[in-house]
Amino acid sequence: MRDHEPAPDRPGRRLTTKETAELLGVKPETVYAYVSRGLLSSRREPGGRASTFEAREVEALARRNRREAAGSPGSGGDLSVRTRITFIDKDRYYFRGVDATELAARHSYEEVAEWLWTGRMTRGVTFTAPEETVEVARHVVRALPEHTSPTDRLRVAAIAAAAEDPLRFDLSEEAVLGTARTLIPTLVAALPPVLYTPEDDGPLAHRLWGRLTGSPADEAALRVLDTALALLVDHDLAASTLAVRVAASARAHAYAAVSAGLGVLEGPLHGAASGLAHRMLLDVLDQGTAVPVIADELRAGRRIPGLGHRLYPGEDPRARALFGLLEQLPRAEPALLAARDIVATTARHTPLHANVDLALAVFTVSCGMPATAGETVFAVARTAGWIAHALEEYGELPLRMRPSGHYVGPRPPQPLPE
Repeated sequence: MRDHEPAPDRPGRRLTTKETAELLGVKPETVYAYVSRGLLSSRREPGGRASTFEAREVEALARRNRREAAGSPGSGGDLSVRTRITFIDKDRYYFRGVDATELAARHSYEEVAEWLWTGRMTRGVTFTAPEETVEVARHVVRALPEHTSPTDRLRVAAIAAAAEDPLRFDLSEEAVLGTARTLIPTLVAALPPVLYTPEDDGPLAHRLWGRLTGSPADEAALRVLDTALALLVDHDLAASTLAVRVAASARAHAYAAVSAGLGVLEGPLHGAASGLAHRMLLDVLDQGTAVPVIADELRAGRRIPGLGHRLYPGEDPRARALFGLLEQLPRAEPALLAARDIVATTARHTPLHANVDLALAVFTVSCGMPATAGETVFAVARTAGWIAHALEEYGELPLRMRPSGHYVGPRPPQPLPE
């Protein structure tokens, strides 16, 4: 048997940490890092102290790791996609070759979005939407139940905006860019205000603020929000972005492609992760220490939200940039201390760095926002990146996003069922 080749599948078989590490070709510490990142699930057997792992899940991860190690960009058997948009390298990431954190520090969200779409910097640009489109989107969003999630509201608003646009099937670059520049402000304007009716002009971050919280805005807090939007605008082929490219490959219009992305974003391992970190931060602030909160998460076999990222061996550069700004926000100090306590406490179990979800949670907690606010920021920001990927995909051969399935069912022909 080759090194790290999984053993034959035995239903119900569970592996020890040592066996799991050997099959994956990693250290035992890395196995627990996989658990924290949600790539593996662990269980403690009754009466035992050590964790065990499901053999099939470990074998699936081993196969994926081997495919990723052996895959070549553009080959038909993997999901590598040539792109000029985002490049991630160690602990940094770049938009069209330019350091993304530096772009976000010096330019507004709208300016970064234009850079992502066109490769040109358009200073002072703002996005506006036709009143008719905004009113249609608001009308359908107002009809939704009160408990509707922000992502559902955004998805419904995108569908309403599409229905209002009879030329939505024009996939030329000029038409799609026009859609992007009106869709994003439409999504923001369709969200219900918290305490007062915000302005619908000016920088997008200013318009979004009053739909996230009733707390008064100040320049420092608005700068954090605008920077967060710019940092989150794209992150290579995340799950939601892949869904957008699949839709664009089938020549779905831009509204439909964005709707596909919003559908995937709602998963707890993607856009909703900051909400889990938000609730954890509140628990830590309530108890005054992270120890019992982290202990409860580990005891339940859950990953610690807001920690670790599979693409960054060190600190998430987006988190680093946001924490730097949050340190200048006096109201953020308690949540920042709680976040540091979470990182330090978890380091006793496995060394993981804070990711952007924890930084977003510090911001949303500090500014009196609900747990869903981070997901809203993520969705609005990422819409610009989805449009960039849809544009790129429209320039490729149609229906190319069609991987082959690896059939593992009963060998045909099978008798007809009775």
